[in-house]
Amino acid sequence: MTRMTIFSAPKPFTDPHINTIQRNAIQSWMHLGPDVEVFLIGDEEGLAQAAEEFGVRHFPQAATNDAGTPLIGSIFQLARENSSASLLAYVNGDILLLPGFVEMGERALEQSERFLLVGQRWDLDITEAMDFSPGWDARLAEDARRRGALHPPAGSDYFIYPRTVLQEIPELTVGRAGWDNWVIYHAVSQPWPAVDATPSIMIVHQNHDYAHLPGGKAHYDHHETKANLEAGGGEQNMYMLLDTNRELVAGKIRRPRLRMMRILRWLEMRANPGRQHGLRWGLTRRLRRWRRKLAGVER
Repeated sequence: MTRMTIFSAPKPFTDPHINTIQRNAIQSWMHLGPDVEVFLIGDEEGLAQAAEEFGVRHFPQAATNDAGTPLIGSIFQLARENSSASLLAYVNGDILLLPGFVEMGERALEQSERFLLVGQRWDLDITEAMDFSPGWDARLAEDARRRGALHPPAGSDYFIYPRTVLQEIPELTVGRAGWDNWVIYHAVSQPWPAVDATPSIMIVHQNHDYAHLPGGKAHYDHHETKANLEAGGGEQNMYMLLDTNRELVAGKIRRPRLRMMRILRWLEMRANPGRQHGLRWGLTRRLRRWRRKLAGVER
């Protein structure tokens, strides 16, 4: 019986560094156990060959927008229709997963029929193929804590959820900002437990550049990001991890601890009525600056 289906829509494998880190990521997912299956979705160059090499299932038929970028709704639907697992997990193609990922999803399922698990990542420079000999996970965790950095609580690079949820998703595109924020908003507004699993789940993001995007620039100002913002209902629906209503600590879902960043975020959201002018917008910008300074975010 399959415990969890992990699915992803990786980038093209044409860039040597992207090729290396995506192959690392896929192998880390496969090391979660024989009762975890992996789906690779999309028709990006090199994806079919990677799926064949690693013996995982490949679904090239994801729907796309006019620019050829896969749509999140289609990716999630393909995974749900072709999996028999109770738990599904979307994971970005550059993310390394460590043992415990599946167990924490199952622990959450024991406590709630509907939920969304999300969380922060550890950013780490990795430039070579990883050694997956015994003890690889402990070595990776130690390396991430020593050389890496915990990413600020913005969006999420993974989503663990029961197959009964997230069946209707707007026309959001993968690999562009905003879609992950909308998913968090959707879970909070249902309401299901929208759970920040950072205290219980460690994941590692392999740092990379943005050479695959126009101009080699990050996706925040990309026109497809702006389309995601519009499709998701506007900036007021761009939730982050600080907006989750639960957290997972030692495998237990509980109300989140009261922290200064959460308080600033709550005030920021209440001060922003969806209008970018006037005194309330000025207060929103000030609160945002304070929150980002506290989180160590320059942007």
